[in-house]
Amino acid sequence: MKRENASSADNQQGRAQVNLDPWYVSGFVDGEGSFHIAIYRDARMKTSWKVIPEFHVSQRETSKQVLYELVDFFACGYVKENHRTNPRDVTWVYVVRDRTDLTTKIMTFFSQYQLRTEKRNDFDKFAQIVSLMNQGAHLTNEGLAVIIDIAYTMNGGGRYRKRLRSDLRMQPSETICRT
Repeated sequence: MKRENASSADNQQGRAQVNLDPWYVSGFVDGEGSFHIAIYRDARMKTSWKVIPEFHVSQRETSKQVLYELVDFFACGYVKENHRTNPRDVTWVYVVRDRTDLTTKIMTFFSQYQLRTEKRNDFDKFAQIVSLMNQGAHLTNEGLAVIIDIAYTMNGGGRYRKRLRSDLRMQPSETICRT
């Protein structure tokens, strides 16, 4: 369920104003959030790969209201069912993918209200990748290789990734991975 323009006055008239404490948000994300770099094959891209930085916070369906509160708190992102095709998954997720929002809102916030667990290391790497992307690094083979190297050290060293790092290859004459 994607909410368009969630911070507009029209959408807030029927809801009570929620003021989340920034340290609560930081702690909540420390427990329920993730910083992820999605990497897809996309022939339309100059390097044949698309890099999508994503900030997620998940919650069971019965507590999804707090995810909508995060939409209002950060004034960006959207809420959706986490795995619509899996009837046993009853979680919902707050998602921010827009790089401008990630840079100006999410990264700025967590630079000030720092995470306290191992997730802080993932955030630091995530912020480094987003900064590299803002400089255009993802548009070159060399820059993409650096981004992939960093991304595969995040979130448990990439152990939850569907694609092995060695599967990320460029055109036959180009290399993207050091194996």
